Amino acid sequence: MATSKRYDRIAFVASASAEAQAALAQLTKLYGKHAAADADVVVALGGDGLMLQTLHTHMRSGKPIYGMHRGTVGFLMNEFTTHDLHTRLAAAKESLINPLLMRATDVHGAVHLHHAINEVALFRQTNQAAHLRILIDEHERMAELIADGILVATPAGSTAYNLSAQGPILPINAALLALTPISAFRPRRWRGALLPNSAFVVIEVLEGEKRPVAAAADHDDVRDVRRVEVLSDKTISMRMLFDPGHSLEERILREQFGS
Repeated sequence: MATSKRYDRIAFVASASAEAQAALAQLTKLYGKHAAADADVVVALGGDGLMLQTLHTHMRSGKPIYGMHRGTVGFLMNEFTTHDLHTRLAAAKESLINPLLMRATDVHGAVHLHHAINEVALFRQTNQAAHLRILIDEHERMAELIADGILVATPAGSTAYNLSAQGPILPINAALLALTPISAFRPRRWRGALLPNSAFVVIEVLEGEKRPVAAAADHDDVRDVRRVEVLSDKTISMRMLFDPGHSLEERILREQFGS
C-alpha cells in the first residue's frame, strides 16, 4: 500500500565503502541527521548486505527502512539520487516481511536463537556429506537426506542463496517458504518443497559425530548442531519502502522473467 505520511526526520546509515560514505556526506548536508531512535525512517546507503544488517538492527523498532543502492548487490535497494528525498519517501510503497526464527541445539545441548530475513541454512562442516532427517509440523517427511545441506528461505530471501541452490522464486506476498536442498546426493532428484509459512520445520542431524553440520540464520552461525527448528515469526513485521514501480513484488516478478 502507498504511504501517506511524510518522513521528516531521517536517520542515515551507510556501509564503509567510499561510494556509500560520499553519499552519506551529501545526504546529511541536504537533509540533516537524526538518531535512529528519534527518526521517522531509516535510510540505508549501500548494498543488500547493509540492508540485511539494518533490518536486523531495527527488527523490533517498527520503523520503515528505505535503501538506496551504493554497494555491490542492490536487489533490496532503490536507485540512488540526492534529489527530493522527502517526496520520494512520502510516495514510496511499503512491503511487510516476517523473519524466520531459528532454534538450534548443538552437540552440548546449548540452545541458540537467531532471526533470519533471507534464510536459515544447514551446511556440512567437513568433506563428508550431511545426513539429515526432515520433519514438517511434527510429521516425518524425509527419513534421510544426503546432501551438502538444506535451507529454508523466505519470499524476500528466495532470490538470494535459495535461487543459487536452484530453489524457486517466491512472490513477496506469498504465504510460502521454500525448502531447498543444497547439492542433494540422495534422493538425487529431489528439488525441495514449497511450504505454508505457518509450517514448523525441524531438521535433525544424523551421524553428527562423524558428519558434523553447522547452521546459519543469515550471518549468525552455530557449529555442531544436532537439531534445528525453523518457523516464521509473525510477532515481527518489518517495513521496507520502495519507489513506485520498483517494489519488492515487482523485482521478484522481473527476476522470474529474466528482466
